[in-house]
Amino acid sequence: MLKNIDRKVWILNIKEIIIISIIFLLLTISFACNQNKPSSNSQTTDSQEQTKTTAVKTEQSKSSSDLLAKAKNPQTTIKSVGKSQEKLPKLIDLGAGKCIPCKMMKPILDELKTEYEGKLVVEVIDVWENPKEGEKYGISLIPTQIFYDPEGKEFQRHEGFMSKEDILAIFKQKGMKLD
Repeated sequence: MLKNIDRKVWILNIKEIIIISIIFLLLTISFACNQNKPSSNSQTTDSQEQTKTTAVKTEQSKSSSDLLAKAKNPQTTIKSVGKSQEKLPKLIDLGAGKCIPCKMMKPILDELKTEYEGKLVVEVIDVWENPKEGEKYGISLIPTQIFYDPEGKEFQRHEGFMSKEDILAIFKQKGMKLD
C-alpha cells in the first residue's frame, strides 16, 4: 500500500516537471523568435531616410531648374523678389498624408492656396515625411494649424480638422481681410 502511494506521488511529480519544462521551452522559443525579428522601428527609419534623401534630391533639382529659368528670364527674377518682400498673413498646416482629418483638410488648403494667392501664404508640411518640422513647431497632434500675421508673428494655433470658414474667421477676427 505504501509503495502504491509513493508511486502515485512520484508520477504526479514527474507530470508537473514535464509540464513546467514544456512551458519553459515554449517561452524560450518565443523569446528567441522575437529577438531575431528586425524591429519595425529600424525598417521605418530606413524608409524615412530614403524618403528624406529623395526629397532633398527633388528639392535640389527644383532649385537648379528655378535658377536656370531665372537666368534665362530676368523679369521672372524681378517679380519673384517683389512678391517675396511683400508681407502676407500665413497659415501653416502640419499633418500627414495618411491621417484622416489631414486628408479631409487637403482640398480646403488647396482651395485657400489658389483662391487667396497673393493675399495669404498657405504652407502644408507632412510631419511623417519631415519629423524635424514637427519638432521645430512643437506640435503634439496632427493636423495642427498655425496662424501668422503679416509680420510673421504667430497669433493662434488649432489642433484637429478645421473648415475653410473657420480658418477665414480667425484671420478676420485678427483684423486681416483677405477678400
